Amino acid sequence: MSLPTSPRHDEIVTVYSAASQLRQPLQLVRTMMQDAFAARWLAWRLLVRNLSARYRQALLGHAWGLLPPLLTTLVFVFLQDAGYFSVEKTPVPYGIFVLTGMTFWQVFADALQAPMRQVSQCQTMLTKVQFPREALIIAGAGEVLYSFAIRLLLLFVVVLWFDVPLASSLVYVPLGVCALLALGLALGLWLTPISILYQDVNHGLPFLVSLWMFATPVLYPAQASRGGSFFVRINPVTALLDTTRSWMLGGASPWSPNFFWIFGLVILALLCGWLLYRLALPVLIERMSG
Repeated sequence: MSLPTSPRHDEIVTVYSAASQLRQPLQLVRTMMQDAFAARWLAWRLLVRNLSARYRQALLGHAWGLLPPLLTTLVFVFLQDAGYFSVEKTPVPYGIFVLTGMTFWQVFADALQAPMRQVSQCQTMLTKVQFPREALIIAGAGEVLYSFAIRLLLLFVVVLWFDVPLASSLVYVPLGVCALLALGLALGLWLTPISILYQDVNHGLPFLVSLWMFATPVLYPAQASRGGSFFVRINPVTALLDTTRSWMLGGASPWSPNFFWIFGLVILALLCGWLLYRLALPVLIERMSG
């Protein structure tokens, strides 16, 4: 009978315990950071695979990343010019105002759905292969930023075409994009465990996101002093999006004073969502494989 050999120093040994990971918070945080760092190469391969699969059989290819904000902008510019509705004067031509808002809104909307989409696409992989689950979230964030880069290129072309001067505050736009991305990922991470248990979330979320857009100053300038703007005022996307657009196009946003404290809360919500995702996913994977 052979005796068990001790593991070599270069082997990684994973020890499973029935004790809750929350009993050792420092160890849990350290493990989460190590896994997130170790997941970077797998996340890159998943990102390349997902982008290749998305556009492989698409006739228009990467142009599909441009169509949603562009077509929405054209529709609302037509309706506004035809007199079906009116908006207050915008600091730039209305079409550029809407296209900028749609470009930044899609960052939030795509990030919100990214964790659920990644987990849904990789269910078989999750149940059969042991890997850092953070790779799915990093790959999802990469897809969002890739689509944003395509739309941003279109936005710059339109801005230059209409000779709209770029503000010096443009350097702060990446901060606004990170805030919108973080908010979307945070909410997506909170919803992911529920979406695995109940498909109603996946069915109803696109409809709710569409309604959410109209409660956000994407298509219209919103004034913080108006009594009718209750839903706009309690909407966390409002301050992040409107401030980022003002940094892009110049001018002042009435929501700018709220940007940084909301961003702080978003980071806290993102960390809590990451913790929930990490603790809940193993249990849900066992349920999926059962």
